[in-house]
Amino acid sequence: MFGSSKEEDVRRAAAPSSGVVNSLVKGTAVGGKIKCDSDIRIDGVISGDLVCTARVIIGPTGVIEGNVTCQSAVIEGRYKGNIKVTELLILRETAFVEGEVSAQKIQMQAGAVFNVICRMDTGLASPAPKQPEKKSEKDDAKEPVAGGTTEGNA
Repeated sequence: MFGSSKEEDVRRAAAPSSGVVNSLVKGTAVGGKIKCDSDIRIDGVISGDLVCTARVIIGPTGVIEGNVTCQSAVIEGRYKGNIKVTELLILRETAFVEGEVSAQKIQMQAGAVFNVICRMDTGLASPAPKQPEKKSEKDDAKEPVAGGTTEGNA
């Protein structure tokens, strides 16, 4: 529905970015702030913030309630909070996401629940185009007309 149709993006987000993967298994709950430099897979529960310089995977039994900042993410479980993904966010059919999402690319499978305020960051720093200023009718009446004058100048 959303995102790139390129299989390369999916393989890159699904494949480990390094040989090390942190794991929080089903039945484990953690609270507070977590920071990691390698991939992390969540099948348990995190209540708090997660800052990851690699990929975050929320498995089908995984739950995160808090703010997440990461390079890429795959969500199969439940997420509630503000998430900032600098590259690709993949939502599987079992995903349930609430909150605010900021991502460069989003890929969503049918069946995913996506109740968010969403911002697509392209990484480009170009400002929005300026709209031309609208003149009032009074200003138009005072401008001279080629070859003569207007009513207001007579």
